[in-house]
Amino acid sequence: MDASQIIIRPVVSEKSFVLAEVGKYTFRVHPDAHKTQIRQAIEELFEVKVREVRTASVKSKPKRRGANAGRTRAWKKAIVQVGEGDTIPIFQGLEGSE
Repeated sequence: MDASQIIIRPVVSEKSFVLAEVGKYTFRVHPDAHKTQIRQAIEELFEVKVREVRTASVKSKPKRRGANAGRTRAWKKAIVQVGEGDTIPIFQGLEGSE
């Protein structure tokens, strides 16, 4: 898999912005990607040194629209901790936009 196929998009949430302040960034990743592939993809795409990768599978939730019942998609996320002094620019400049 290519690095751009492994990292799908950053996760934008309150918790991810709090973690970004301490050097931990959250991404939605390919469900079949393992920690080593995620580490290599982040280092290649953003030119930072990755210290730690944690992954979690997000389970699907039941949803309803009137009589129609369904489920959201299950997906995989990775929380990546970068080295001292490294930052990922996607999360910069978004903290104070209210």
